[in-house]
Amino acid sequence: MILGLFCCSPILIGYGAYILGLQKITHGKIDMTESRVMETEFLAHFPSVCTTCSARLHGVCGALSSPELDVFGKYTYMKSIKKGDIISFDADDVTEYANIVSGTAKLSKIMEDGRQQILGLQFAPEFMGRAFSGTAHITIEAATDMELCVFPKTAFEKMAHQAPGFEHRLLQQTLAQLDTAREWMVTLGRKTAAEKVATFLLLLAKNMKIDMIASEDAAEFEIPITRNDIADFLGLTIETVSRQITKLRKAEVIVVENHNHIIVPSIRRLALRCEN
Repeated sequence: MILGLFCCSPILIGYGAYILGLQKITHGKIDMTESRVMETEFLAHFPSVCTTCSARLHGVCGALSSPELDVFGKYTYMKSIKKGDIISFDADDVTEYANIVSGTAKLSKIMEDGRQQILGLQFAPEFMGRAFSGTAHITIEAATDMELCVFPKTAFEKMAHQAPGFEHRLLQQTLAQLDTAREWMVTLGRKTAAEKVATFLLLLAKNMKIDMIASEDAAEFEIPITRNDIADFLGLTIETVSRQITKLRKAEVIVVENHNHIIVPSIRRLALRCEN
């Protein structure tokens, strides 16, 4: 099963510089048509299964060269996970890792008496798996429908030893996870209830933002977990979470549709609520 987890932010290297270096500037504007052509040419060097993968350029495998990806791609396969399905249990043996292509995962720890603590969420195109470990230490559940690019533990670890850039990318993502965990300790330990809820919504706005919205400063998304899970995650009561969301709605910081559909007109304005 796919086990463990590094909650990491995508790190763009190589590809972004390549495309930006090739984009044609005409009268101060980027020629996006030429950019797309060059992007297609760039992707043409990789295996066909990878050219259609939205996690390819931003995930851990983005550090692989075309020959390395050609070898590694032979061991990968796509897997669909339904909302609510358990991807791995705490203490399961680690046999596979994955990149999240789409969807959101919920991470939790279940105590011996049955109590559950939500540890966090993981988004595309993050790496899923406790690298170089034989045992998982958390439970991972699909918070939404998910698409995963799965690869065997043995193939991953072999490539990590053979390709320094691959291992370096993994280290970068691990350090990003550590930074995120430290920031969340501050949120849970020092922020007010209002700041906690705003910080949670900002996390979703940055990671689940729907493409093709009118403004780069705006966001639109579905909250992937229940109010009860949010309360558990933030160390609050369900009533407090609902009350703080209502305050943000009345202040026109967010728009709430159908209970879980959130529109953020200005991410910057929401960010100001995270520390004030």
